[in-house]
Amino acid sequence: MRVTRVHVDVPLATGMEIDLPEGAARHVARVLRLGAGDSLRLFNGRGGEYEADIQAVRRDMVSLRIGLHHDVERESPLRIVLLQGIARGEKMDLILQKATELGAAGFIPVMMARSTVRLDERTAVARRQHWQAVVTSACEQSGRNSVPDVAAPVPLQQCLRPAEGLRLLLSPGEESQSLSAVLATAPPGQPLPRIELLVGPEGGFDPAETAAALAAGFRACRLGPRVLRTETAGLAALAALQTLAGDLR
Repeated sequence: MRVTRVHVDVPLATGMEIDLPEGAARHVARVLRLGAGDSLRLFNGRGGEYEADIQAVRRDMVSLRIGLHHDVERESPLRIVLLQGIARGEKMDLILQKATELGAAGFIPVMMARSTVRLDERTAVARRQHWQAVVTSACEQSGRNSVPDVAAPVPLQQCLRPAEGLRLLLSPGEESQSLSAVLATAPPGQPLPRIELLVGPEGGFDPAETAAALAAGFRACRLGPRVLRTETAGLAALAALQTLAGDLR
């Protein structure tokens, strides 16, 4: 039986009684149609999850009593940060949702020369809030108790500053190495460091952007002989990384 999981951004402790936030309460009461006596799980991103029992449902208000804490995490041993060229509408939502399910540890939306989406300051704030909600919902569904952060959208140049870890640029060119060949160069017997995965937008990388990323320490990787769309490339790379060196081995 599937357990309903709800993220709440408040301190939690066994024995507490709380009311769910309005949006979560509306979903629990109207969509899931849960009532007094039903159980669910709560998490706040600060470690583990809690059992909880519904005490009362009044319109869009759901009152809970918090039960036992379970010190469980479902995070990958790989810390993969997805630097995603901003895609249009539902494509970006899909990327963030599925990448969260696949264990991405964080997201940086990147504005590039060939991006079809242009964000002013106000729109960027609204988009970020929406994207963070998509990621949080994906955590509720997938069982993750740590919620990846979605950073504010930035121009590519800001992502090219010196950083530790393995930096990968997805490129279908023949000069690119296979992902397995790149991973094979890592020191044996040591856990992989933080991995940055840079994916272009719908229009792909501008040649100057590729050159700048390579100069900044990114390594060009290919995912087989075919050219993948932006909404496919990052997800395929995440699945491959998790299979080769993460929690899908």
